[in-house]
Amino acid sequence: MKYALRRSRDATTFLAGGLRTALPALLGTCLLPLVAFLSILVIAIPWLPEVARPLRALTSAERRRVARVLGHEIPEPYAPPRGTSFEQGFALLRTPSTWRDLAWMVLHGYGGLLAGVMAVALWPSILFSLSLPLWWWAAPEGSQSAFIVLDSWHKALTMPFLQAGINILALWWLVPRLARWQAWIAAKLLGPTRGVSLAERVEQLTETRAEALEAHGAELRRIERDLHDGTQAQLVSVALRLGLADRRFDADPGAARALFLEAREGIEDALTQLRTVIRGIYPPILSDRGLPGAVRALAAGQHIPITVEIELEVGGTERRVPAAVEAAAYFVVAEALTNIAKHSGAAAAQVTLRRDGDRLRIIVRDDGKGGADPARGSGLAGIRRRVAALDGDTRVDSPVGAGTTLEVELPCGS
Repeated sequence: MKYALRRSRDATTFLAGGLRTALPALLGTCLLPLVAFLSILVIAIPWLPEVARPLRALTSAERRRVARVLGHEIPEPYAPPRGTSFEQGFALLRTPSTWRDLAWMVLHGYGGLLAGVMAVALWPSILFSLSLPLWWWAAPEGSQSAFIVLDSWHKALTMPFLQAGINILALWWLVPRLARWQAWIAAKLLGPTRGVSLAERVEQLTETRAEALEAHGAELRRIERDLHDGTQAQLVSVALRLGLADRRFDADPGAARALFLEAREGIEDALTQLRTVIRGIYPPILSDRGLPGAVRALAAGQHIPITVEIELEVGGTERRVPAAVEAAAYFVVAEALTNIAKHSGAAAAQVTLRRDGDRLRIIVRDDGKGGADPARGSGLAGIRRRVAALDGDTRVDSPVGAGTTLEVELPCGS
C-alpha cells in the first residue's frame, strides 16, 4: 500500500512538473502554423535559428527534468551552427532533430497538459467523492456524481464511493503509466537517433585514436631523446675512456686505472638512465607487485597521508587487469598524486580502485583548494588523453574551496 501510494505520488509530481514545459509547448504549437507558413514563403528562414532557440531551451529543460527520473542524461542531438543565417535556417529544416523537437512539442503540449491536470485533479476529487454522502442533500438541485443525479440516499451512499474507486484506480494504475509514457516520449524524441549516436561514436573514436597516435609518437620521441641524449652519450663517453685507458695502460698504469674507474662510473650512470627510461615505458613495480602494490607504493611516497582502498575481485577472486590498463591506471594515479602535491595544498587524499564488472574505476580525492581545470594544465589533459586512448572516461569535479575529485573508468574486459 505504501509503495503504491508513493508511486502514485511520485508520478503525480512528475506529471505536474511537466506542466512547466507543457504550457510553453502548447503556446509554441499554436504559433507553429504561422512559422510554417512564413517558412514556405522563405520569409522566416533567416530567423529560424532565433525561432528555434526558445524551443531548444525548452527541450533542454525537459531533458534535465526527465534525466532526474530516468537516472541518466539525455544527450543533445544538435550540431554546432555553421554558415550564414540562411544556411543555418535551411540546415534546421534538413535536420531530423528539429522535426523530432516539433513532434515532441505537439505531443507534450496537449498530452502533457492533459496528463498533468488530470493527475493533480484526481487527489482532491477522491476526497470530494468520499465526503459527498455527508452533504449531498445540501447541494444545489441537479448535482451529480459519476454522471448520476444524486436525488436519494440510496444513490448518495453508492455512487460517490463508486466514483472514488474509479479515481483511486486511475491514480494507482493510469497515472504512473502516463508518467512513464511522458518520460519515454521525451527520451525517444529529444535524444540523438541511433544514426547520430553511431556518427558521434565514430567521430569520438577517430578523435581518440588520433590523440592516441599523437601521444604514442610523443612518447617514442621522448624515449628516443632520452636514449640519444642520455644513455647513448654516456656509453660513447665510456667507450672513449676505455680507448684512452687502453693506450695508456703500458706507459701509465695509474692514469689508465683512473680512466677505467671513470668508465665504470659512466656505465653505472648509463644503467641508471636506462632504468629510468624503462620505468617510463612500463614500471617494473607493476610486474613485481601488481597494480595494488604499485599504487600503495605511490601513496607511501607522498608527503601527505594517502588512504588507499582497492577492490579488484571478480566473482570472489582477484584477477589482474590487462597490462595496458594497469599501466594507464598507474600513470593516472601517479599524475593525480603529483598534481595534488604541486597544486592542491591538500592535507590528505584518498585513492580508490574498484573493479565493476568489465570496468576499472579509479577515484582520487583531496581536500585541497579545488579549482582544477583540465583546459589550463597539462597534467589533467594528459590523463584525459591517456584514458581516451583506451576508450575510457574521465570526470573532474573541482569546486573552488571544496577539493578535487578525479574519477576515471577504464574498460578491462571480464
